[in-house]
Amino acid sequence: MTCFDRRDLGLLLLRLGTGGVLAAHGAQKLFGWFGGGGLSGTGEFMESVGYAPGRASAAAAGLAEAGGGTLLALGLATPAAGASAAGAMAGASAVHAPNGFFSQSGGYEHAASLGLAAAGLAVTGPGRLSLDHAMGHRADRGWMVPAALAATAAATLAVVGARNARVRRQQEGEQGELFADEGVAHSS
Repeated sequence: MTCFDRRDLGLLLLRLGTGGVLAAHGAQKLFGWFGGGGLSGTGEFMESVGYAPGRASAAAAGLAEAGGGTLLALGLATPAAGASAAGAMAGASAVHAPNGFFSQSGGYEHAASLGLAAAGLAVTGPGRLSLDHAMGHRADRGWMVPAALAATAAATLAVVGARNARVRRQQEGEQGELFADEGVAHSS
């Protein structure tokens, strides 16, 4: 079949929109474009929210977002692109989760939406209006979908788990200092 159908056009729009937003978001982290902090500023932020070392975390998140987003937009290596972008968005969701769901409260709504769209594209595939299709799906084989999603899930669980443990230890330390300060104030 040589005629493109609604599904192909819909997947193209979804890939361009999701991939474009992810690529821009990653470029903020990597290069400081679009008002972003670049590696230094983003690295400091990453450290402050528990991802350490901050600069390496900023580079990893920026590459997953910018690289995954660009590849999604092109429809190239779609399983790996979608999985890496979804993993980065899971990490962002972990930071925003304490603020609830909605973005207006600083919640994880935006990150979760991008992550789910990226994962959905990894599973569904890029459609015929893609580089994967033009190249005979050499980097978009059926077995690559579960492999990419499983590898990304394992890495994301490890990174987010370590971050959550770091944040918990930090919060416990702050509570300890608070009680220590109160004890000093009451004993004088």
